[in-house]
Amino acid sequence: MLGFEWRCWGIGPLLLVFLVVAAPAATQVPAFHDGHYHPTDYIQQETELSAFLELMGDRVGRAALMGIPLQQKWDWFESGDRAPDYYLRSDAALYYYPFVDAMVAEAVLALSPEQQDRFDPMITGFNPTDMYATDHIRRVLRLYPGVFSGIGEFSIHKEVVSPKTVGHVASLRNPALDRILEFAGEVGLLALVHNDVDVILPHEGARPTHFDPFIEVVRRHPGTTILWAHAGLGRFVEPTPGYVELLEELLRDEGLSHLYLDLSWDVVAEQIVAPPETLAAWISLVDRWPDRFILGSDSVVATGADAYLGALEAWRPLLDGLDPDSSEKVRLGNYELLFDSARERVRAWEAAQR
Repeated sequence: MLGFEWRCWGIGPLLLVFLVVAAPAATQVPAFHDGHYHPTDYIQQETELSAFLELMGDRVGRAALMGIPLQQKWDWFESGDRAPDYYLRSDAALYYYPFVDAMVAEAVLALSPEQQDRFDPMITGFNPTDMYATDHIRRVLRLYPGVFSGIGEFSIHKEVVSPKTVGHVASLRNPALDRILEFAGEVGLLALVHNDVDVILPHEGARPTHFDPFIEVVRRHPGTTILWAHAGLGRFVEPTPGYVELLEELLRDEGLSHLYLDLSWDVVAEQIVAPPETLAAWISLVDRWPDRFILGSDSVVATGADAYLGALEAWRPLLDGLDPDSSEKVRLGNYELLFDSARERVRAWEAAQR
């Protein structure tokens, strides 16, 4: 879009001539990039990406797209004619849905190149308990070169979801997980992992159940950029006293410099920004380590701009409390650094396979 500016020239001692000339308009800087968006839900309904771009508008520059890897079974013997649309609305099982990666890729490829450039799709339709999971990831990259930038969000320990998922419960001890993370590092894929830091009813005063095992997994894969979804928190897994100190512990560890913390999900935002003492501790933490946090909405098949942007604005008390440079990194800069690097590395790996 062109703006306009006035310029004038003197012609003779008295006459001034004014002309309107075209001048480039200032580029609109977005308020956010969205590092965590789900364009499909638990029954594989899809976001129309052209409509989603309208919701993003000029407020959100880019978004990481990650289809939900699980399908909620409609078990007639469990719910009859009442069709469930979410994992909390049914007691029936969840199962892995590999076709979701093709759905996301095809939706992105239907866009113009300029529109495609605003999205960073992620591969999700693999079973993290399956030693063959890497074959699925490799196959998706081969079928859709130039599309994907990472893997995940995929879940290991997740409240309610894990026990409902068909097959072996995902585990930090399963060598299939190491195989997946090793392959992601080889290719250059970002890995967004959901792993609750604790069980729903933790032992009072004890170190969170899954904290140390998760950190040991991360430590084994220094060549893989790993994002920890929701910084380990969830709907029922809330930050315990001293949780900020635990995060400080891992951020100080040079052997974990490839681990980043995903700040997403309005449920988690409320846990962090609502209590004044909690908010102050998190502001101080992020200001000390601004390069290690990335913002996301964790919205699922958004249909309205207010709700979608509201999931990002839920973090506003934290963002406004940060130094301006820290806020810019969390909202925009860290996304660009991580995803631009992943794009470059994955495209190079794909080219080498031809």
